[in-house]
Amino acid sequence: MKIDIMTLFPEMCNAFLDESIIGRARKAGKIDVKCVNIRDFTEDRHNRVDDSTYGGGTGMLMQAQPIFDCYKSLCFENKKPYVIYMSPQGRVLTQQKAKELSEKEHIAILCGHYEGVDERVLEEIVDEEISIGDYVVTGGELPALILTDCISRMLDGVLRNEEAYSLESHYDGLLEYPQYTKPYEWRGKTVPEVLISGHHANIEKWRMEQSLLRTKEKRPDLYEKYLEKTQK
Repeated sequence: MKIDIMTLFPEMCNAFLDESIIGRARKAGKIDVKCVNIRDFTEDRHNRVDDSTYGGGTGMLMQAQPIFDCYKSLCFENKKPYVIYMSPQGRVLTQQKAKELSEKEHIAILCGHYEGVDERVLEEIVDEEISIGDYVVTGGELPALILTDCISRMLDGVLRNEEAYSLESHYDGLLEYPQYTKPYEWRGKTVPEVLISGHHANIEKWRMEQSLLRTKEKRPDLYEKYLEKTQK
């Protein structure tokens, strides 16, 4: 899978993408993630990519031309990438949405900045707007990195095996069960006996019970959705 991040701050994005699981997957060729500098496509002699907004208002707006030309550089043999704009106006990212996107061949993620982006280029190139939550951050880079990380984890060869992500919170609509490591006792608290019993069926039963309990306590909205889905 190919993911291109259209950004004004490629160094910032690469600092994250070069580390940990995603960094190893990039080096091993399991995923193709690149950061493309929108500023490289400006026609302004001062390298500007923003200007004031029509109708007045505070702040500056990213111009359509550099973004569009950046986007065109990502289109090969008349095949366009699936373009996502990270925006607080988009649908909130879910594990299911990330799973759907992981099946696409080529994704381009547009990172807005300043007061946003000229609406005309959004209408021209964007297929979908995605939000990481009902709040606003300074730019689209952090949301784009979150989306990239979430998608990448589901691709073949990025994690050890499919279970590494299919057992995590949200994958099946439930929160993940509690987990423990050594030592057996820490500050008077011990590991649940079932986990050291060696009885795999009992362990799986306990984990499922804990997932249901956690989801009901912490995310009753997800718990209700899970019940509705399982009772159909």
